[in-house]
Amino acid sequence: MIVKLAWKNIWFKPLNTTLSMLLLAASVAIITLLILLQKQFEEQFSNNADNVDLVLGAQGSPLQLVLSSVYQVDAPTGNINYDSARVWMRHPFVQSAIPLAFGDNYLGYKIVGTTPEYLEKFNSSVNEGKIFQKNLEVVIGASVAKKLNLKVGDTFQGTHGDAKEGEKHEEFDYLVTGIASPTGKVIDNLIVCNVETVWQMHDEGHGEAIQEEHEHDEHAHEVVHVESPKEITAVLLKFRNKMGIVTWPRMIAQNTKMQAASPAIEINRLFTLFGVGLKTLEYLAYGIMLISGISIFIALFNRLKERKYEFALLRLHGATRLQILLVVIVESLFLCITGYLFGTVIGRIALGWLSAASEEDFKMAFNPTEIIWDKEGYLFIVTLLVGIAAALIPAIKAYRLNISKTLANG
Repeated sequence: MIVKLAWKNIWFKPLNTTLSMLLLAASVAIITLLILLQKQFEEQFSNNADNVDLVLGAQGSPLQLVLSSVYQVDAPTGNINYDSARVWMRHPFVQSAIPLAFGDNYLGYKIVGTTPEYLEKFNSSVNEGKIFQKNLEVVIGASVAKKLNLKVGDTFQGTHGDAKEGEKHEEFDYLVTGIASPTGKVIDNLIVCNVETVWQMHDEGHGEAIQEEHEHDEHAHEVVHVESPKEITAVLLKFRNKMGIVTWPRMIAQNTKMQAASPAIEINRLFTLFGVGLKTLEYLAYGIMLISGISIFIALFNRLKERKYEFALLRLHGATRLQILLVVIVESLFLCITGYLFGTVIGRIALGWLSAASEEDFKMAFNPTEIIWDKEGYLFIVTLLVGIAAALIPAIKAYRLNISKTLANG
């Protein structure tokens, strides 16, 4: 009886009820979105940085170097000389060194020159076909294969740079030799080949022709090919011990024209900046929830004044004080539970839209269906407490209702 009566009461004034519910749903939606976004954002950044202690690259912003080389979400800081980098790659401290060379894309998906160890870093393997072995052979990520409908044996032409509409390399065709297994990491949205392919595409290492005067004949000239220095974009380093992580950034900065950036340090800085924005939005959401609680309180209080006579009649027909008190509290809880359910759905829809946008621009997707039981459970409890707090004063007034006086003034 209490539940049925409470449900009818909250729709006694549907406009007020809808407004209170929308305010609460908005606050829950924002907090739900932030909870899911923060967890998945941090997980993706942490997972993609596994087995990378330092990134060796051109001087510039260390955060930009890490974002471009580890997460593929920014432009690189420049190129470095491959021979200079190889000296450090072969250092006894280094356990593994994976070179990366950027330059082209295919329909917005980066083509990365590297080694087969790059796939192993992401715990990925070739699901179909085989790993690249020759120039112009590529292995494509699972998402690339799915979205572009590519399969083993297909060929395509790359576009210079990062833009889809750039200049095409029409003289070269890439051959798909393998499709990588899905990992949920950066590799899913990449096309990988050997470094020599990138050099071939940009005529690196082919040499440039210059004329040199012949030693014995001042009128005779011959064409001499001088090999251009080979370049790569970055190197992902993993050390045998932690000493290299501590000493190398300063050592490389002092002795070379390169830099060594730590993904752990740079991403912690990014999370700090990111966290400030998230906290601000979270406080805003809780502020909206507080306003929602006040709105529910005002609605219940006004409703109580308008329905005193009805409550008195209920008491006259056998309803106890406790039952009247519970009716008011259950009304508020109904509002809060309904608002919470709508809010969690709206938050996930918003995350789905955000995921589609970030996947298009940054090749990073989020999962709207994930449930974070501890934090969302805590949010549900907070929502119920707001409902109980909003209903407390109206419920006590209903409990203390004077039947005879109310009916006399009827």
